Amino acid sequence: MGMTGQQLRRELKEVDFGVKPTDREIADRIAQGIIRYVATKHGITIKEDEEGVEQEEVVEDKGADDEEKVDKVDKVDKEKKVEKEEKKEETDDKKVHVLRKLSLEGVSDAAVRAQAASRPAPRRVMSKKDRDRQRQDADVDKALQKKPTEVQQQIKKKEGIVEIPEAITVKEFAEKTGVQVPKIISVLMKNGVMATINQTIDFDTAGIVAHEFKVQVKKAKVAVSAEGLLAGNLATLLEEEDKSVLKVRPPVVTVMGHVDHGKTAILDAIRKTDVVSQEAGGITQGIGAYQVEHEGKHITFLDTPGHQAFTAMRARGAQITDIVVLVVAAEEGIKPTTIEAIDHAKDAGVPILVAINKIDKEGADKDRVMGELAQHELQPEEWGGQTPVVACSAKTGQGISDLLDHILILAEIGDLKANPNRSAVGTIIESHLDPSLGPVGSVVVNAGTLKVGDIFVCGAISGKVKSMDNAKKDRIDLVGPSGAVRISGFSSVPETGDILQVVGSEQEAKKLHTEILAARELSKKRGISDLISRLSEGKLTTLKIVLKADSVGSLEAIEGALSKIKTESGAAPKVIHGSVGSIAESDVMMAAASGGIVLGFDVVLSTHVERIAGNNGVEVRLYDVIYELLDEVTGILEGLIEPEEKERVIGRLEVKGMFFRKRSDQVIGGKVTEGILKRVPFRILRGTDEVGTGRITSLRHIDKDVKEAKEGKEYGMRIDCNFTLEEGDVLEAYVKEFKKKSE
Repeated sequence: MGMTGQQLRRELKEVDFGVKPTDREIADRIAQGIIRYVATKHGITIKEDEEGVEQEEVVEDKGADDEEKVDKVDKVDKEKKVEKEEKKEETDDKKVHVLRKLSLEGVSDAAVRAQAASRPAPRRVMSKKDRDRQRQDADVDKALQKKPTEVQQQIKKKEGIVEIPEAITVKEFAEKTGVQVPKIISVLMKNGVMATINQTIDFDTAGIVAHEFKVQVKKAKVAVSAEGLLAGNLATLLEEEDKSVLKVRPPVVTVMGHVDHGKTAILDAIRKTDVVSQEAGGITQGIGAYQVEHEGKHITFLDTPGHQAFTAMRARGAQITDIVVLVVAAEEGIKPTTIEAIDHAKDAGVPILVAINKIDKEGADKDRVMGELAQHELQPEEWGGQTPVVACSAKTGQGISDLLDHILILAEIGDLKANPNRSAVGTIIESHLDPSLGPVGSVVVNAGTLKVGDIFVCGAISGKVKSMDNAKKDRIDLVGPSGAVRISGFSSVPETGDILQVVGSEQEAKKLHTEILAARELSKKRGISDLISRLSEGKLTTLKIVLKADSVGSLEAIEGALSKIKTESGAAPKVIHGSVGSIAESDVMMAAASGGIVLGFDVVLSTHVERIAGNNGVEVRLYDVIYELLDEVTGILEGLIEPEEKERVIGRLEVKGMFFRKRSDQVIGGKVTEGILKRVPFRILRGTDEVGTGRITSLRHIDKDVKEAKEGKEYGMRIDCNFTLEEGDVLEAYVKEFKKKSE
């Protein structure tokens, strides 16, 4: 055809034949069409046989070689024609020839011009400068195409009520409400507030702007603080400014009482399930939580163990409950553990409902029990008091329905409500390490709705709710206020009484967890110092005391003297529990739960209990003279004592012999070389070095027990010490005293 390859490619670009200029091979029929079109365009004559095979008619003179090539082509084409003639006969009439499709024969000039006009202009060769300019223009166009999308997202207003904090920047306000920043700044300027995008506006100002754009806003709840969680004051943690969001919730009931008085049996009668048979020795070994339904209303029960080994759990239980059911056996009456339970409930300010159980047994005396209750300031309603008393029998079911009716009445009087739509807050009532689930804890939800997947902080640990089981061991996904569930997902086993707080993210949980650890460490160090400071500043008006004495006479005398102490500031002591005997772990836990101190008169404090007191930040003071106890309490209340302690050495003893040792319990003998020795802590001096510490638990001179070892005499003593003593060691006894302001 007398064309170069470049010219042919240009022709292929001008007309869309369905062929790319870079294609190395094309179909035979398409090639025929292209040749026909190009020949027609440039005035080249084409010969067409019956099969549509084109031959170029040579217009110009050709050489001998070219003529031979043409003859060979004709010969080959004729042979192909003979082979395919029979196959093509039937379909020739139906086919539309490619050349006929691409030919301009029969096409009007107007159609040709329209086709030419629709064709793209011939590509011109651009210089490097033009290409760079074109690339820059394309980048600008791309950026402009994205901007309208961003603006559209920004001006999309949020639906519903938007929560905003007390103070918020203009940028954050725009993001939360979906209003453009320039519009917000414009409204602020109209109201006389000149603010930039990064400046902060208060909630009231934000409310005015939101009203202008018809966006509803409310103040977001302030995030819980580490101090608030450690204090465990649920009333403060659950406080809601908008009372309309509160909904009625079921009451949480704690069952307390003496060992074997029938607490679990009463719950068994209520739940109609056999729990006692599954417990070791028929005694409740852990706190269980169950929810029952009575007259269409739910009641959550906590079964707090009644014996002294679980006093710590009972102390926590009294703080999370709405109503205490005090179980007393009709034939046995009130026992020491019953008195402890009464003191716990009174200190927590919880209504008490007395259930006199085993009323069907021989020897049952309801009137005697009611008289004992009156002695502990629980005046029965039948006698004109305010304490409801229900006689019942867990065995026969007598009075159980009446007991539930009284619980619902007390719940209605208490107007128990909570917000189910806030972040969940709960309290750990029992925890252990499960072989398959890992650390698990039983939780009573105080407010909000706890869901699987929630991230939380619980005391000094954190975690994420992986699973939740109810009392029937059914898997559930969420639980509302007053619901009781067992959850897994703790990083370690939580402590009984810890507050569980759901947070929004893992970052928030990590930050709050760090703050709680720091606050807990600080609270341990402060102890009595913080208590004295709060009394001096007037932030605290009652000094709560757990009192232990060596006899009933001493106990009554000290309680009477403490009740007469009055101060000008109005601060006064209050004995929340008093009993005879050595200071026990339960006494320390009661003081920890109430935020008080432990005072012991002529009693023993073991090293184990002293360690527990230190871990819980509880101050334990020991006295052997009543007026010293009264003077120190008066000084604390009147602010005459500095919030710090000082040590005073009272005597030294040289060890002469060791007679017995079993673990930390040792019996030694020695001579008092200086001062006096009492049942107080001591340091062990070996030469000039201090090598250990301990506490004197008893003193003996010849064959008599004594309270004090005097200088110059030899004594035997029992000590609590983990260090092995040697003959010649010196015990330096000391006492801790509060520093007076005049000193």
